[in-house]
Amino acid sequence: MGHITPAVTAAAAKNAAPKSRWYRQLYFWVLTGIVLGILVGWLAPAAGIALEPIGTTFVNAMRMLIGPIVFLTIVGGIASVADLKKVGMTGLKALTYFQIGTIFALLFGLVAINIFRLGEGVNADASTIKTTDSAAKLIETGAHQEWWQFLTHIIPTSIAGPFVEGDILQIIFIAVIFGIALNAMGKVGAPVLDGVQRLTGVMFKILGFIMKAAPLGAFGAMAFAVGKYGVSSLSSMGGLIALFYATSILFVVVVLGTVMAFLRLNIFKMIRHLKEEYLLILGTSTAEPALPGLMRKLEHAGVKKETVGLVVPTGYSFNLDGAAIYLSLAAVYIAQATNTELSITQQLGLIAVMLLTSKGAAGVAGGGFIALTATLATIGTIPAAGIMLIFGIDKFMSECRALVNFTGNAVATLFIAWGAGRWTRTVSAASSTAKPWNRCPARIQHRSTSSRTSLPT
Repeated sequence: MGHITPAVTAAAAKNAAPKSRWYRQLYFWVLTGIVLGILVGWLAPAAGIALEPIGTTFVNAMRMLIGPIVFLTIVGGIASVADLKKVGMTGLKALTYFQIGTIFALLFGLVAINIFRLGEGVNADASTIKTTDSAAKLIETGAHQEWWQFLTHIIPTSIAGPFVEGDILQIIFIAVIFGIALNAMGKVGAPVLDGVQRLTGVMFKILGFIMKAAPLGAFGAMAFAVGKYGVSSLSSMGGLIALFYATSILFVVVVLGTVMAFLRLNIFKMIRHLKEEYLLILGTSTAEPALPGLMRKLEHAGVKKETVGLVVPTGYSFNLDGAAIYLSLAAVYIAQATNTELSITQQLGLIAVMLLTSKGAAGVAGGGFIALTATLATIGTIPAAGIMLIFGIDKFMSECRALVNFTGNAVATLFIAWGAGRWTRTVSAASSTAKPWNRCPARIQHRSTSSRTSLPT
């Protein structure tokens, strides 16, 4: 079997409930919350800072569900497949794709900062750079972050620990082991599998309840961010921020867009279909709350549950395209700003180290900052204290990192699903009424069957 399930038929789509008006859509109210949050943070900074608990409470509520949803989805997917070898091959292909994507992202950041060389002329003296208490803690954590720790960190010290701490990588490890064991039990494990599938439905129902508060959460988070950090940092470091955003957009359009074009799909239509998740990320500055929604929409589009359950959560730890662009761009900027000469060989060595350190702090608060410090500490040629040059604007780049990471994982899942099932594309007029993926006029069908699903082209 392939990794894409049949979508709804045209007849069923015609009988579906009519689409609600734009002012009743969740994305409209999330966008409204973001705009109001910016206004409050800008016009009344003190009030914006006081609204922090609203944003953090919503994010915490979403994070509460991520661990159980990831666990149940992976277990249900692995336990229900007939051939476990396909699951193993899917995971291997995903990890290979993740590494290739990370290399391209790192190269994009490296090329961009070498072309524009924004750090030249700063002439910062690393010995005189002052470090704040909050930054000092992150620097210390990153300095002691070894490149191999993410490998040993995968295995938890307890079953409950990863769920309490929200460690997605460890939850994936437990889920894979549990799913394989449940699959090996055969008919004896059938009642457990049925319970897992029912619990998955319950968790997504709870998710639907919490998502109704997304506009309020986005409002609180954005009001706090603007009220706390203001816009003064943007003026002094606007060039670096603009370069990071431009490089990220170029990466999405060129690299990820090429992958989608290879699948004969349209990345802009995919982005439009995931607009609720993008606005949620923009409002909360983290991609974690959007993970369940991405998994649900990919399944709705026809990607099989075991593929979604394995690729998407793993990608949240291993496929960090936005973070990779940030790391290479920021590291070389610091080198330029502190007058540290780096040869081409040294910069390529920097990329080799970042392939590992970029995974080391996934899911950790200040993860990008910690990974950057770990990289500089490992290389030893660039002064780690130089990261204070960008600490003040790190917040303004976190949203872009999360958005690119999210987009990369959506594209990766579609590519892995296509590769695992050997799919070809045909066009059908009836598909224009199909429900998944924004009613786009393309379908992907298996070579040997007539089952089809609609995806954006």
